[in-house]
Amino acid sequence: MSAATVLDWGLGLAQGMLVLAMALAAWRMLRGPRAQDRILGLDTLYLNGMLAIVVHGMRTGSGLYFEAALILGMIGFTATVALAKFLMQGEVIR
Repeated sequence: MSAATVLDWGLGLAQGMLVLAMALAAWRMLRGPRAQDRILGLDTLYLNGMLAIVVHGMRTGSGLYFEAALILGMIGFTATVALAKFLMQGEVIR
């Protein structure tokens, strides 16, 4: 068994696990029960999505996916901070 075969199997397994994690995060985001749980589910969902994009980029060998994952990470972090601030203070911009 060559190293490329092991890497391909490992990346395929990682993609499958990330899809499962995204499904569980989406379930938490939809079911709640509190707003904090929904925000945590959204945060986990974008993080797992970002990692799935990185793994896909590793599988295809294209650097474009890494840039897309970086942009998704910045947007997701900003959204999480804005939602947390909204829950704490009732408004985002003062």
